[in-house]
Amino acid sequence: MTLKSKMSIVAKKRLEGYGFIFPGFLYVIIILGYPLIYNIILSFKDTSVKNFAKGGSVFIGFQNYAELFQDPTFLLVLKNTFVFTISCLVIQFTIGFLFALFFSQKFTFAGPIRGLILIGYMMPMSVTAMLGKNMFGVTEGVINDLLMKVGLINAPVEWLVSSSTAMIAVIAVNCWVGIPFNMLLLTSGLTGISEDVYESASLDGANQFQRFFYITLPLMKSSILAVLMLGFIYTFKAFDLMFIMTSGGPLNSTDVLGTYAYTLSFTKYEFSKGSAAAIVLFCCLFVIGLFYLRLISKEDD
Repeated sequence: MTLKSKMSIVAKKRLEGYGFIFPGFLYVIIILGYPLIYNIILSFKDTSVKNFAKGGSVFIGFQNYAELFQDPTFLLVLKNTFVFTISCLVIQFTIGFLFALFFSQKFTFAGPIRGLILIGYMMPMSVTAMLGKNMFGVTEGVINDLLMKVGLINAPVEWLVSSSTAMIAVIAVNCWVGIPFNMLLLTSGLTGISEDVYESASLDGANQFQRFFYITLPLMKSSILAVLMLGFIYTFKAFDLMFIMTSGGPLNSTDVLGTYAYTLSFTKYEFSKGSAAAIVLFCCLFVIGLFYLRLISKEDD
């Protein structure tokens, strides 16, 4: 076979590869790329319900972003987003890791119990939000009824009405969904560790804590990193949970970037400001994504 024929075969295979990639590439450009670019352009304009139909929006540069970061409500929303994300991440990862360690042990009914725990993760978030709203209700809520029977409270707590407790209720419901997700991924990481490593460590005199800190954690580094990054991304862009349970209230105490951008765009009809808030959300996730890719590349090296 001549060099020319070999090059033609390689070129043909390359074209076939491009043909398989093209539908996915076209989907990303149309479904994701165009809305993102349009949203970025919209965030640099002055577009509202007053001038949208007339096409009278003008380019104003970074004015929308400047107004957002000077707005106390937006700063509160930004703070709420990070508080919600970090709180959920710590709770979900800690309990999920403990569950993963527990259910990695071989005992009767380990599989069925683990399957029951996963129900919370498999349910749609809208259904979970409705359940959470009912559970934290004032009069007929299960949480208040349980706490009163145990004796921890004397009167029903207005969980979703008080600005001091609404975020706690939302975090609790989100953790109910996130804990099974963390447990599932961390269990997969645990099953990838060979038993021979633990046996060798036991023969060398390592106790249970030493095996955990010097074998389990280092070998699960990539799994832990993936769980934390994915958990941060999924939690940071939360919308439907807050929108259904509290609508961002009371007094913006549970408002996050997703709900705030929606409110600006589709309640107040300040489309450009809503786009700017959405771009801030995108930029935060983009930075986290780049950070994750950098850590992964270092891990591969």
